[in-house]
Amino acid sequence: MKFTSFLFLLILAAVHVFSQDITSLKGRVIDTNGNPVELAHIRNMSNNTGVVSANDGTYKLNIPANKNVLVQVSCIGYQAQSFTINSSKDTVENFNIILKLAVSDIGEVSVVGELSPESNLIKIEAKHIDLNPDISGNLESLIKTMPGVSSNSELSSQYSVRGGNYDENLVYVNDIEIYRPLLIRSGQQEGLSFLNSDMVSSIHFSSGGFESRFGDKMSSVLDIRYNKPVDFSGTISFSLLGATAHLEDISKNGKFTYNAGFRYKTSQYVLNSLEDKGDYQPNFYDFQTYLTYKISRTIDIDFLGYYALNSYQFIPKKRETSFGTIDQALNLMIYYDGNEKDKFETYLGAVTTNYNPNENVSLKLIFSAFQTLEQETYDIQGQYYLNELDNTIGSDTYGDSIMNIGVGTFLNHARNYLTATVYSLAFKGGYYADHNKLRWGVNYNYEQIDDEVAEWKMLDSAGYSLPYNGSTIELYETARAFNNIGSNRISGYIQNTFNKTLSNNADFFFNIGVRANYWDFNNEFIITPRLSVSYKPDWKSNMLFRFASGLYYQPPFYKEMKNTKGEINEDIKSQKSIHFVLGNDYVFNAWNRPFKLSTEVYYKILRDLIPYKIDNVHLDYSALNMANGYAYGIDFKINGEFVQGIESWASLSLMQTKERIDHTFQDGAVLSTNYYPRPTDQIVNFSLYFQDYLPMNPSYRLNLSLHYGSGLPFSSPEEDSYDQVYRMKAYKRVDLGLSKVIISKDRKFENYKWLNAFDDMWISFEVFNLLNINNTISYMWIKTVNNQAGNASQYAVPNYLTSRRLNLKLTAKF
Repeated sequence: MKFTSFLFLLILAAVHVFSQDITSLKGRVIDTNGNPVELAHIRNMSNNTGVVSANDGTYKLNIPANKNVLVQVSCIGYQAQSFTINSSKDTVENFNIILKLAVSDIGEVSVVGELSPESNLIKIEAKHIDLNPDISGNLESLIKTMPGVSSNSELSSQYSVRGGNYDENLVYVNDIEIYRPLLIRSGQQEGLSFLNSDMVSSIHFSSGGFESRFGDKMSSVLDIRYNKPVDFSGTISFSLLGATAHLEDISKNGKFTYNAGFRYKTSQYVLNSLEDKGDYQPNFYDFQTYLTYKISRTIDIDFLGYYALNSYQFIPKKRETSFGTIDQALNLMIYYDGNEKDKFETYLGAVTTNYNPNENVSLKLIFSAFQTLEQETYDIQGQYYLNELDNTIGSDTYGDSIMNIGVGTFLNHARNYLTATVYSLAFKGGYYADHNKLRWGVNYNYEQIDDEVAEWKMLDSAGYSLPYNGSTIELYETARAFNNIGSNRISGYIQNTFNKTLSNNADFFFNIGVRANYWDFNNEFIITPRLSVSYKPDWKSNMLFRFASGLYYQPPFYKEMKNTKGEINEDIKSQKSIHFVLGNDYVFNAWNRPFKLSTEVYYKILRDLIPYKIDNVHLDYSALNMANGYAYGIDFKINGEFVQGIESWASLSLMQTKERIDHTFQDGAVLSTNYYPRPTDQIVNFSLYFQDYLPMNPSYRLNLSLHYGSGLPFSSPEEDSYDQVYRMKAYKRVDLGLSKVIISKDRKFENYKWLNAFDDMWISFEVFNLLNINNTISYMWIKTVNNQAGNASQYAVPNYLTSRRLNLKLTAKF
């Protein structure tokens, strides 16, 4: 507590600012349409100090009184400008700065994304989503190209960050924490993520070392802001994979705005390329709206509403998979009976009251309610034949079956029903004075989980039920539980951001904060201080150095509490991580075009981990805090105008993460295993997002997305140990998009005047999995009965992801 008290004193002391013979230049930074421009740099060139505009574009810059002062304004994606101002002659109150977009001759805003020196968040341009060739169509496909981020399934929107798992990532929309469905087993079931890219105005992402104002998870934070419109506009899109529609507008008096989007997706066409053949019926719908109403000059109300219905039905028929090695080529044939029916229905509503009594104070009260209704039901019987193939080149029977290795039947049954409800009440505030940004907040959550687990698997090999004991028939796997859990969480934070300019014109930016969290389910109380420092030297080279560290403790949610039998561990505790992040940004010119090279080195100490295994995208937790571990690595990203006027980037990550299990006996003795790779130990990860166009006709565009990830560890699901003893093949995928602009703002139609209602329209031809590579997402374990030596054999049969597919997409904006 002494350290916490010291932090509070340090934060409060930083708020004090000595008075000088100065005045304040203040107003808003806006674009030519009146939209606020955030993260614009407004710099007083007389002493080389500056500020950054807030989310609503407001800024306040201290300048010498009664003197001519040169002010420079810059923001990524906008034309920089500078002007001279004198407080004795010019107006310094409500001084609005209008920035023009840096538009090239191909209608693209060139952006070299940069980290704000005040935080460890990187800004990502949402406009790249429109042309990014990706099966899911989700905004997360861009996140997967960021350094430190990996994903081995194009069907899923989930991702791993620096050795963490899918459940360790925070996602916010307009300060509302977003939850995912809990029973999802595979990417086929997922459908649409919450985030609607048509409605987004800003995207910020941090892969570690983030601020105290963000919540209690161990890996990353994705902070999304939906657009508050200033004019009428909309988007419609159609493709072989679904359709979207989006509208936004503002009332005549400017008090009311709406931003609404509808999406429909069916991945049937893509799933038909999987090796499990049958009747796929995946249908995913969602509707969401963001409403705002300005009651007075100081008070406004926001509403965020969301409804989603994800329905997945599958009637399998057969499967044929060839696998093995050069020495032993194998073939698995399965004939199915039965079906699977899953349903995921999600609701969210959030009301935010914003109160801004003056330009220095911002207060908001947020009430939100989230509910997910999930059901997973299936009865699937499979009769399988495992054969060895003739691999003798030149043989008349080359590729044919020459020996049956195993034959058997399995029957999988599940009736799983889950309802999760979360009510949240939050109060957040901010006080902005000169070079200080003091933020605080407190949050209360009530969580209710009702879960019915009923699933089993029967396995028969060569007429023998497995496990075979010669006397009784036993089920191979079984889980049965009824769980009803209600709990309360209270959390809060306080942080301050301030900067200091040294005598040599170098700038220091500090962010110091602390979080606290209490959960009455296990009566655990945690305190997690966090710190980040940025240093911008006054060098000819444009460089920024960053350091961040802090405690990132993650109290369990429902999935981490439940083991593979469906049982709840009531003594579960938070998983703990300590981050150390050292980074550098270097902005430079090459070929007379802007580029930025970002480098981050990190080390994470991991304690009280809950070991788990991954099957597709499903995490099977042990529900025990019995492991300690570490993760370390280095991330690189270079982005800029590889092709003049448009941005591309490449990311490379080298990482290792391991853990060991500590077994504690009744007498207090502890036995530790050796360190072994965690399931997310992907040593090398490389991503490329590249854009190009025809020089003689820029309306023809090319977008290429490339991913490479070295093999992930895995082991047999029936092993009690969590050691990962094998590795999958590397994940390799290339997606290509070719587009043609049909309508642009500067083109007018005489014969078809109705087309003039559209600002932009383009058609895209997409090739998914261009190289038609068989990527593995998981394994089906086929087991044979005991041989003469009394040993049973098992074979890991790869479950391959989607093969090459073509897509046609039409998008129009108005």
